[in-house]
Amino acid sequence: MSTLIMIDQPPYGTWNGREALDMAFSLAAFDQSASLLFTGAGVIWLKRAQDAAGIAQKSVEKNLSAAPIFGIEAILADRSACQRYGLDEASLITGVTLVDANGALLDQYNHTAFAG
Repeated sequence: MSTLIMIDQPPYGTWNGREALDMAFSLAAFDQSASLLFTGAGVIWLKRAQDAAGIAQKSVEKNLSAAPIFGIEAILADRSACQRYGLDEASLITGVTLVDANGALLDQYNHTAFAG
């Protein structure tokens, strides 16, 4: 059984995305297959070298760097959302795979959960 956790919220200003990340980590920690898909404003999570000190928060880059340790199978980014937000492969954190977020992708998973 595989689960795709979709995060479409920006990384700062709401806890929805962080809660979804915690859910994915929990699934993976209990040997449940889990992957993350960032789409919409959620792709901002994946921008390399973020500085969140100005808003008194920790950078989400550190949170995401723990994904392989927890057993997250894939970190996926919607290609069109990345283009919309001016992100390319060079500006993304290590380990992200660009994909087309469509029905064919969703069909690869038994369960899908949304942040927010």
